[in-house]
Amino acid sequence: METTGEQDAPTAVVTVGPDCVVTGWSAGGVLLLGWSAEETVGRPVADLLVDPPPGFPGSDGVGPTGLITLRHRDGSTLDAVVTAQPLRDADGRTLNRVVTFQRWDRRPVIADRAFEQSPFALGVYDPDLRFLWVNAAACRVIAHTEEQLRGEMYRELFPELEGVPYTDKLSEVARTGVPARLITIFKPLGSAYANAWATSIWPVRDAEGTVRAVANWGFDMSAEYWARQRLLILNEATRGIGRTLDVVSTARELAETPVPGFADLVTVDLFDEVLRAEEPPASAAVAAGGTVTLIRAARHSAKQAPEGSPGPAGPVGYAPGSVVARCMSTGRSLVQLAGEPDEGGEWAFGPGLAADPAHWPPGLPLIDRSIAAQGFTGKITVPLLARGAVLGVVAFARRDRPEAFTADDLILAEELAAKAAVAIDNSRRYSREHTTALTLQRSLLPQRLPRQEAIEVASGYLPAGAGAGVGGDWFDVIPLSGARVALVVGDVVGHGLHASASMGRLRTAVRTLADVDLPPDELLTHLDDLVLHLPDDSRPEDGFESTGEAGATCLYAVYDPVSRRCAMASAGHPLPLVIAPDGARTPVEARSGPPLGVGGLPFEAVEVELPEGSLLALYTDGLVESRERDAEQGAADLLRVLSEPAASLEALCDTAMKAMLPEHRTDDAALLLARTRALDPDHVAGWEIEPDFEQVARARRLAADQLAVWGLEETAFVTELVVSELVTNAIKYGRPPIRLRLIRNTALICEVSDGSATAPHLRRARAFDEGGRGLMLVAQLTQRWGTRHATDGKTIWCAQTIEST
Repeated sequence: METTGEQDAPTAVVTVGPDCVVTGWSAGGVLLLGWSAEETVGRPVADLLVDPPPGFPGSDGVGPTGLITLRHRDGSTLDAVVTAQPLRDADGRTLNRVVTFQRWDRRPVIADRAFEQSPFALGVYDPDLRFLWVNAAACRVIAHTEEQLRGEMYRELFPELEGVPYTDKLSEVARTGVPARLITIFKPLGSAYANAWATSIWPVRDAEGTVRAVANWGFDMSAEYWARQRLLILNEATRGIGRTLDVVSTARELAETPVPGFADLVTVDLFDEVLRAEEPPASAAVAAGGTVTLIRAARHSAKQAPEGSPGPAGPVGYAPGSVVARCMSTGRSLVQLAGEPDEGGEWAFGPGLAADPAHWPPGLPLIDRSIAAQGFTGKITVPLLARGAVLGVVAFARRDRPEAFTADDLILAEELAAKAAVAIDNSRRYSREHTTALTLQRSLLPQRLPRQEAIEVASGYLPAGAGAGVGGDWFDVIPLSGARVALVVGDVVGHGLHASASMGRLRTAVRTLADVDLPPDELLTHLDDLVLHLPDDSRPEDGFESTGEAGATCLYAVYDPVSRRCAMASAGHPLPLVIAPDGARTPVEARSGPPLGVGGLPFEAVEVELPEGSLLALYTDGLVESRERDAEQGAADLLRVLSEPAASLEALCDTAMKAMLPEHRTDDAALLLARTRALDPDHVAGWEIEPDFEQVARARRLAADQLAVWGLEETAFVTELVVSELVTNAIKYGRPPIRLRLIRNTALICEVSDGSATAPHLRRARAFDEGGRGLMLVAQLTQRWGTRHATDGKTIWCAQTIEST
């Protein structure tokens, strides 16, 4: 096998006789032209030429010297430099001629020098990765001379590079013949900064296409590479920091994002006020000096999992004059390096960019050799500033990676801190508003449901997730006259403080209208009128936000335990689920009216007779509707859950809330469950009263006799006075039919009904007035009294407290 040197520059040596016939053929001729000695010896030398010059190789025995075109055995042509010299005997006679052909690549010598002096690192290796040739730039990069490298195996000379991507790729190209490109991170000896090299590797083939060598070139693209890496970290920060509206979670995202791509350890310390969603200390107070006490909100290391619990780790104190105290008082970043920064060399660009060096700000970095005792090579401490306030501080530290921080790293650290500071401040502000709205909403909802005998009730309420904000869902249970009870559930459009305030206004309005004892459809009509007039008080052009009651929904239901009938009407709200004692669903044949604030459209009331023990489920759409299911499917799922047996109504309510609500809620959800009871017929007594004043005594006697049956003789005196006054007023001012009814429930209720719609008024009697003291007497002797209107008249009622038995 010929040597590599012969392959690189073959020269054909031919001997030619006086008759210009080839008499000898060298091995170089085989390499250069592909012809063997057997094929050429005995043939005219002119057969090797494409266009032989006249008289070649020269009758004088000297022949021409210059450029000539040769014919290759495969039919191709090549240019060569030809020389011809005579071979003479002792007598001076010419015996043969020696002709040499040397390939001419049309490349001047200066081109070789260009490759040798190229600033790119160039190298050629044989298939076993022995060094064949390297230029001066490559020698400087790997700190060896060409004489030290030539003929040496790459793996033996640099065993530390065995198994790295660059070495493996060289072997792969030699084996497969497929070119490759890659980026290699290389840290020159004696430099504090790593460089990124763009490398191209390709196979070198001979004329037959066999891979005879592997070549590569590389250039330092550190500036572009590290700029791209910083951009990738910023892009990750854009997607990763501020995903939640939670201060601690945002601090943890800031600590985790730059590890390990930028730093080995990141700590985030915040003021305790920030963690409590309060205003941070004023900048003047921070700058005044003294010990700075922060809370370690997050800590993340490249070698360890996040330490401690998910919450803040505890207070951390920084003495006056410390790096953190100075950083927070001045509002400027501080950089500490364990040693003097390396200015870099030919292949290490130092603290700045290659093409546009970025220099450290005045006074930076601080050379602090004490951080080396902590295992750090450098630290960057950046204040977290948002809207002119200092929220805390973040520290980026390197201890495992060899390269030191650069001025460009400071720019990246400040970019990360600026983005995180805004996200933390947004989380703090949202947490404060969310907590305020939630506190307001919970204070406006019933703290405990009132005691009454008509129904057994249980309720559940959950606000929306942290990202959505508190909404305006609400519910209420309102005791009414005649042992009846009203069930209310509603939903206000929007979220936040305004929705909570709107909900409070609506709940107060419903309670006020319920106290008038209006039927459900009339109550919603009055409530709709109220909502229509509310926006006039806060017009947007006056600089106030318009009210949010418009578009709200409400369901109002009244259950009477005496008749076991439930009347209800809806203003754009889902109708309740009614489940009979046997578990079957009781359909509610009613149409939901328009939402509140639309105006001009009627509300429809419907009455349903319910067996004792029936279950009513009033809910808001946040309980049954989500991105995964529509309202109809959600109502069916809720019905299925409520049909399951449960230990108690409270347990059933809790089960339903857990089963229906997803982990990430986008809306409030409220559920009000009511199991009906029927009043014992023996606890109700009623009589028709003739419109005759002589019937007043009879009415008193009937009431006294019934109280004796119930064992309530101690209430007889007050009851007789009340019955006498109410019956007298009905006879005197009302119209037939007149009816007296006593109800024994948690209270003793006395009702007198007549056919007149005229309501009496409570007024004080003057000294010489003969009348006007009746209702005043009733109000003084009983705990509550009022008037209830119906389509065929009115009812005056009053209630006395009795001892439960």
